[in-house]
Amino acid sequence: MTDKVCLITGGGRGMGAAVAREMHARGYKLALMSPSTSCESLAAELGGVAHRGVTQKAEDLAAVVELALRSYGRIDAVLVHTGGPPKGDLLEISDENWDAAHDLILKPVIRMARLVTPVMEAQGGGSIVNITTYSTFEPSLMFPTSSVYRIGVSSFTKLYSDRYGPAGIRMNCLLPGFTDSLDLPQKFAEVAALKRIARAEEQAKAAAFLLTNDSSFITGQSLRVDGGTTRSI
Repeated sequence: MTDKVCLITGGGRGMGAAVAREMHARGYKLALMSPSTSCESLAAELGGVAHRGVTQKAEDLAAVVELALRSYGRIDAVLVHTGGPPKGDLLEISDENWDAAHDLILKPVIRMARLVTPVMEAQGGGSIVNITTYSTFEPSLMFPTSSVYRIGVSSFTKLYSDRYGPAGIRMNCLLPGFTDSLDLPQKFAEVAALKRIARAEEQAKAAAFLLTNDSSFITGQSLRVDGGTTRSI
């Protein structure tokens, strides 16, 4: 599998870095992006390439895709991992912050799909995974803008899977629960059925499952990896 390539946004620290390490262990070459030098350090460690940038900027997404193609000539797997959007009391959130959430959460998924779909079509397939949140289907007033726009990502993911499934391109969402990469207080462990906070490495293994052919007949889905936090079935 040394010819396969994985592109990861938010790939310098935390969950994104854990996914990078997991995909590297599975033989994938890496193209990483993050706002800080952490992506460059990790890429150097894992023998990959990196572009410093943010997912809100279309030019940064285009740059990391171009870097991957220039370096490796192909892109087989893409992880779209963004930061957390603004929070606040529901009706006190400004128009500007709602717009910021849209730019941070939904737009990068759409823009990345535009960039890599022609590449994957020419290759005969590929896999895209969007990291969202456990509260996608159970909206939380703690995370109002996230709850509103993450469900939009799941909706887009289903539409995309219907449109590009015939081309062999899969798109899924990973919905993580509270994870140790966020340095959370122990009280958050109590909301999960497993009564603990997830390890970033556990989320990475779930992401790698969706990114690779291990999940070759799964598309358009939103996989909750939340330790039993959500209640719906």
